[in-house]
Amino acid sequence: MHTSNERTLSKVPEVTLYFWVIKIAATTLGETGGDAVTMSMNLGYVVGTAIFAAIFLVFVGAQIKAERFHPFLYWATIIATTTVGTTLADFADRSLGIGYAGGTALLFVLLMVSLAIWYRTMGTISVSSIVEPKSEIFYWVTIMFSQTLGTALGDWTADTAGLGYEGGALVFTGLLALVVVAYFWTRVSRTILFWSAFILTRPLGATLGDFLDKPRNAGGMALSRYTASGCLLLFIAVCVLLFPQRASEKSH
Repeated sequence: MHTSNERTLSKVPEVTLYFWVIKIAATTLGETGGDAVTMSMNLGYVVGTAIFAAIFLVFVGAQIKAERFHPFLYWATIIATTTVGTTLADFADRSLGIGYAGGTALLFVLLMVSLAIWYRTMGTISVSSIVEPKSEIFYWVTIMFSQTLGTALGDWTADTAGLGYEGGALVFTGLLALVVVAYFWTRVSRTILFWSAFILTRPLGATLGDFLDKPRNAGGMALSRYTASGCLLLFIAVCVLLFPQRASEKSH
């Protein structure tokens, strides 16, 4: 028999410092892993997107079907969203010919529309309300758009804006620091701050991933995409094992 407290548990983890550490590592893995398939394997953005979209649908389906929060399943689904976000953003930016600025603008609009429809349908976009399939579908669609937007934004900052990978990483680290300041010293909506941080960690991960695997003459460290991806995956697995996570409680 389930207790009343168990029935109020969300399908997503409690947002703690460990959550953000793993999230940044996952978004960095999304960049190196996505590039490994589309570039190192020479499969291209269309094929890469198709592969990761299929993986994304499998994990999202398993996540929605699950009756409670499972840390490894949740983070595997996050990784799936960030890898498909990488290849989808690269396809929009490069293959569609709309450039980083155009891709960023398009994805920002899609993200805002997703959040607006979610709010209008469910009355809240708080992550602690993820307790039923409908809200969870909105949650994962919104996350996919945010991951895709973050990739395009990270590439735009590093390349078009001329800041490079290190400069881009510093910019997004600074913006995340402002979110932290707002969290502790202002009364800005915690839901707004969460989504702001969630979106900003993706371009941070994108610039960090590019810094790790891009050639030295392009400002990167020229590490193997496979090696970088494997190390990041191992780091995430260790973090999930060492830092126990619990489901967040549903807000009333």
